[in-house]
Amino acid sequence: MQIAERNAVAPTRRAIAPNGVPAHLTTYFGTNFAMRGPDTPPPPGPEAVYPMGFLVEQGPDTLVEAHFHAANQFQVVVGGEGTLGRHHVAPIAIHYTNAFSSYGPLRAGPRGLHYFTLRNGYDPGARYVRGSAHEMRGRPRRFREAKADAGPPPDAGTLAALRGIESLVLLPMASDGLAAWRHRLPPGAALRGPAPSRGEGQYWVVTAGGLAFGEGASLPPLSCAFILPDEAPARALAGPGGAEVLVLQYPRGRAHLPA
Repeated sequence: MQIAERNAVAPTRRAIAPNGVPAHLTTYFGTNFAMRGPDTPPPPGPEAVYPMGFLVEQGPDTLVEAHFHAANQFQVVVGGEGTLGRHHVAPIAIHYTNAFSSYGPLRAGPRGLHYFTLRNGYDPGARYVRGSAHEMRGRPRRFREAKADAGPPPDAGTLAALRGIESLVLLPMASDGLAAWRHRLPPGAALRGPAPSRGEGQYWVVTAGGLAFGEGASLPPLSCAFILPDEAPARALAGPGGAEVLVLQYPRGRAHLPA
C-alpha cells in the first residue's frame, strides 16, 4: 500500500498552464510533467501497474479542451464546480475513462474546478483531440460517471449520528472488476475493502473525517491510498470524527495496448 497524506504532499503544489490554462497541481503519486527533472528515473512501461495521482485546481472560468491519456483514469471532483462535456459536475462526482478515450472539455465555473486525476499506469501527458485524434483509432472506448452527492461532504455531526456504516455503490462492479463505492463510517468503525485481485489497483480517497490504515495515523480529507492488485484487502478505521471514503477500482487488463 502507498499512502499520500494531504499535508505531506502539499509542498509539491506547483503553478502550471497546460495548453495555456492557469491551474495548480499537487503531486500525490508517481511522476508527472510538473515534477520531471534531469535526475528523474525513466518511467515504467505501459503494461506496468503504476500509481500516478495528483490534485488539479483549475482556475475560475477556464476551459481545458477535450483530450485523452495513455492510461486508465478516474477523476474525482472535490471542489468548485463546472462542466465535463455536457454534464454539470461538483463535489462529489467521479468520472472514469479508459486509456485513449477522449473526454471533455472541462469548463470551470467562477469558483474554479478542483479534481483528483488518478491513474494506475504511466501517462506522459495529455493528447488533445484536435491534432491527435488518429491515436484513438482501434482503441476500445469506455466512460463511466456517477455523483455521490449534491453538496459538501458530511460534517462530524452527521457522521457521528450514523448507526452503522452506510455504503453506496457508485459504479456497479463490471465483469472485469471496474467499480466504485462510497462509504460513510461512524467514529471508530472498521471497514474491510474489496479484494484488490478482482481489479487492477484501488485508490481510496478520504473526503471527510479521518481514516487510518493499520497502525498508521489518521489521514485527513483529501488524503489518498493506493492498493496494488496482489495485496490483501485493505482494512481501515474511522477516526473520532467518523469518515467518508471513496474506493475506486480499476478494470483488469490493458485492453488499449497492442496485442
